[in-house]
Amino acid sequence: MKKSNSVGKILSKIIIYIALFALAISIIVPVGWVFMASVKRNAEFIGVDINPWALPTDPRWENFKQAFVDARMGEFFLNSVMVTALALCLLLLIALPASYVLARFNFKCKGILNLACMAGLFINVNYIVVPIFLMLSDANKTFGVDFFLNNRFLLALIYAATSLPFTIYLLSGYFKTLPKGFEEAAYIDGCGYFKTMTKIMIPMAKPSIITVILFNFLSFWNEYIIAYTLMDGHDTLAMGLKNLMAVEKTATNYGIMYAGLVIVMLPTLILYIAVQKRLTEGMTLGGLKG
Repeated sequence: MKKSNSVGKILSKIIIYIALFALAISIIVPVGWVFMASVKRNAEFIGVDINPWALPTDPRWENFKQAFVDARMGEFFLNSVMVTALALCLLLLIALPASYVLARFNFKCKGILNLACMAGLFINVNYIVVPIFLMLSDANKTFGVDFFLNNRFLLALIYAATSLPFTIYLLSGYFKTLPKGFEEAAYIDGCGYFKTMTKIMIPMAKPSIITVILFNFLSFWNEYIIAYTLMDGHDTLAMGLKNLMAVEKTATNYGIMYAGLVIVMLPTLILYIAVQKRLTEGMTLGGLKG
């Protein structure tokens, strides 16, 4: 009986490792190919005898310069950095206190607020982007200004607002797992509610906060529909990449097109590599608590 159980465990581990290996290959190979294609010349893409998997014979690093400067990807990159950073700051500034209060305190209308946050999880922002546009357009007409559209701050505010339900749901779930003894000890030492939250509870929730930052960064950085609808002039990187791919594909400048794609992917890869260890530690700690 013990022998059959050990054989079953070994087989299950082998199957899991094979599945994980296949998943890793399916992610690494396309990303590696895009990096390789970004430094190729046009002659290495077009032709009957061309091997798409061949290494570049003479790497053309000028593709990145042309994509970054000539195609204005540098300007779009800066706009995306500003909008994403501002949206993350606004999101955490609102979501952290809200999720902490909903998780740790009992008060009137708490059930209604929790229900509203849960309901927000089922709203797809792409379905309400037109009403948002009409509301901002009417605000411009009412006040006689051009402030509410093509505004990076308002775009960041909309990103943060639409991500609040998921963020509050995730953070409040983590705050509920933290022991109450830390708060009681802080109150005995003379800490108020705000100081207890900022000095004790939020630092303990770092793994969950890192998870929130990672998921929302990916969402904000790659978002296209809202930015395309509300922005005209301060284009984000996703909009710039769409225009670049359309122009360069027509001109058969595939190397520059893939260089623009690398410019979009690189910050995401760097962030994921930077927080991977802490993210794994946070998941391990969460599993042990559960």
